[in-house]
Amino acid sequence: MIKKLKKLNYGNIIVYIILGLISYQFIYPLLRLITLSFMTSRDILDPTVNWIPRTFSTFNIQMATRIMNLRETMFNSLRFAGTLALGQTLVSALTGYALARFNVRFKQIWFVLIMLTFILPAPVLLIPRIMMIVNFGEATGVILLGTVWPQVIMAAFGQGMFSAILVLIFYNFTKLIPPALDEAASIDGANALQTFYHITLKLSVTTLLVIFLLSFVWNWNETYVTGTLLRGGLDLIPTRLQDFNALFGGFAARAGDFGDMAQNIEEIRLNEAYRMAGTLISIAPLFILYLVVQKQFIKGIENTGLTGL
Repeated sequence: MIKKLKKLNYGNIIVYIILGLISYQFIYPLLRLITLSFMTSRDILDPTVNWIPRTFSTFNIQMATRIMNLRETMFNSLRFAGTLALGQTLVSALTGYALARFNVRFKQIWFVLIMLTFILPAPVLLIPRIMMIVNFGEATGVILLGTVWPQVIMAAFGQGMFSAILVLIFYNFTKLIPPALDEAASIDGANALQTFYHITLKLSVTTLLVIFLLSFVWNWNETYVTGTLLRGGLDLIPTRLQDFNALFGGFAARAGDFGDMAQNIEEIRLNEAYRMAGTLISIAPLFILYLVVQKQFIKGIENTGLTGL
């Protein structure tokens, strides 16, 4: 028995070591990000300062806030990602429910086509979409490129960011709901829409939350499609962060407008901490959102059966 316990303890130790090493790969960049964000320029340039700053400072956060025009870009990003997430959540719920409950012609073909939208690379799908938008603008005189409408329309028709995965999540959850509940509602005189609302939606609150959060995070962080379609028509935090070097160069050229900041301009050019501070600002809303709904999110992931997410 003692030998077995020793073997078990050694096994646990090995597992914990492996998990610790794996976790370190994820935790290290975040810790480094936070540390650099609150260092002074002098600490950044001092080779003897590595993890713990000699002087705690929010100067980097203030600089990143000004460079990124945080007040406007934060509002735009929340509104943009939230609108797309709401649209994708509704469409994914309707599509997943329809695929799980109705036997329509060519159902399997439709299902495969939906999955293909996830498998195919984004540039392959983006090119024909741009052509459709341009042709629509030439035919109607309505210019959509450079506005949020192309992505809103894509989300409304189930072609938003990773919509196929969101449809699959709701499809799997709907399959877990006993069909007898739908049959009972039908006997009581409920139509398909009423059954969907009163039974499926009310049983899938946590699943809807998971879909909304995943969609929100994906749309918040996405820059390729957004940058191609928006074309600078709306200032968002991720796009401002992507262009941080160019924005910082323009800010540095105008540093005299900020008084004593101009005295530190040479150190600012060497200080990667400003970019780290901007990155910390960009992930802060997602981190706060996850902390608020952590329990419901984990419960929703368990309900969907997609624990690999």
